[in-house]
Amino acid sequence: MILNCWIVDDEPLALSLIESYVQRVPFLKLTGKYSNALSAMKHIAGEKVDVLFLDIQMPEVNGMEFARVLDDHTRLIFTTAFSEYALEGYKVNAMDYLLKPFSFSDFLTAARKALSWFEMTGGTRESAAEHERVGLFVKSEYKLLHVLYDEILYIEGLKDYVKIYTESDPKPILSLMSLKSLEEVLPDDRFLRVHRSYIIHTNKISSITKNRITIGKKQVPVGETYRKPFREMIEKK
Repeated sequence: MILNCWIVDDEPLALSLIESYVQRVPFLKLTGKYSNALSAMKHIAGEKVDVLFLDIQMPEVNGMEFARVLDDHTRLIFTTAFSEYALEGYKVNAMDYLLKPFSFSDFLTAARKALSWFEMTGGTRESAAEHERVGLFVKSEYKLLHVLYDEILYIEGLKDYVKIYTESDPKPILSLMSLKSLEEVLPDDRFLRVHRSYIIHTNKISSITKNRITIGKKQVPVGETYRKPFREMIEKK
């Protein structure tokens, strides 16, 4: 399978580097490269773009604005120096998020994700709808981590930070973001806010005693204002 790809980046060196990476990947075919999003937007209509490597901070039209007008078919991979856009990138269904400077190995991993997606779905809109996103990106200790939804047990909010507790690591992932912003992007069929300081993965509940939920070894309180939606969720299970 060959994937048609575009590169949009206002930095000439970055544009050249990504182009050289594309040329080293046998399943990628470069069909367009642009130094600004406005030019790319003018030419993308009617084009079959499978993968778009897109910078974010660009003049006139930034990468996020461009991403919002993309066809569902196009898989988006952000290439940027700014990690603070990771959560916003999730909202526009970014497949991956490469932080500059990134290596060819990182680039190839992202490209393979796109290839796997097309192999699974055939690239059709109907099939894509059946394959939900499996996780989100969070910044932790100067790294951008991809956290799988099904690995998350619960999330604890601490002022401007959150602690994400997972099945695979006894140590929580600490990230600078609000619990509210995280709540907005988590799929509501699996996650529920049960307290001003907690969001839980509803499939990870092992027991419920009065207004306390047991997940693993942790007991999570259910806040008074969250008890009604929690009861409604339990009744649907």
